[in-house]
Amino acid sequence: MIVKSPAPTSRGRRTRAALLQAGREAFEEHGYDAVRIDDVCKRARVSHGTFYTYFASKEALFGEVAEAVVGEMFAASVVGAAAPDDPYARIEAANRLYLRAWATNSRLVRMVEQAATGDDRFGRLLLELREVFVRRGAEGLRRLQEQGLADPSLDPRLTAIMLGGMVEHFAHVWLDLGERADEQVAVDHLTRLWAQAIGLTPASSSAEEGV
Repeated sequence: MIVKSPAPTSRGRRTRAALLQAGREAFEEHGYDAVRIDDVCKRARVSHGTFYTYFASKEALFGEVAEAVVGEMFAASVVGAAAPDDPYARIEAANRLYLRAWATNSRLVRMVEQAATGDDRFGRLLLELREVFVRRGAEGLRRLQEQGLADPSLDPRLTAIMLGGMVEHFAHVWLDLGERADEQVAVDHLTRLWAQAIGLTPASSSAEEGV
C-alpha cells in the first residue's frame, strides 16, 4: 500500500488536493513519462518545494492518482438499489456503468498497466481493481444459481473472471482502439452474451418476477 503524507490543516488538504488534481490532468493529457514535477506545480500554482511537502516523488503522486481512479471506477459502476430487480436488467445496467467508468478513466488505467510491468505496487493495484469486479460478479452469479435462474454447474469465480475479461477487453477495443459501435448496441450485445453464458434470458428472468 502506498503511504500517504499527512495533511493536518485545511490549507494543507487543499494544497494536496490541488496537486493530485493537477497531476491527474497532466498525466491524462501528456502521459506519465512526459510529465515533470514542475508541470504539476505550475498547474497547481504551488512552488517546487511545496510539492515535496506532500509527495516524495512523481512516482508517489502517480500512485495516489492511480488509487483514486481505482476507487472511482468501482464507485461509478455500482448498480445500486435504484436499478430494477430483474436480473437481466441489472446485468445490463452494470455493463453500461462499467463502460462509462472506463471511458472516463481509460487513459490512466492504461498508464497503471504500463507502470505495473516495472513496479509491483501497480500490479497489486490492478489486481485490487479487478478483484472487486470479480467478487461482485461471482456473488451475483451465486445468488442467481441459488434462485434457480442460472446454470448451477458454473464455477462463480471463474465465470466472473472470464465474462468480466470479455467486458474489459471490449471496453479497451471500443474506447481506446477506436472500434465503432453505438453504446446501446454494445451494451445490448455484452448483456446478451453474459446472460446466455450463465443460462439467463430476459424471458426467463421476467417470468420469475411474475411479469
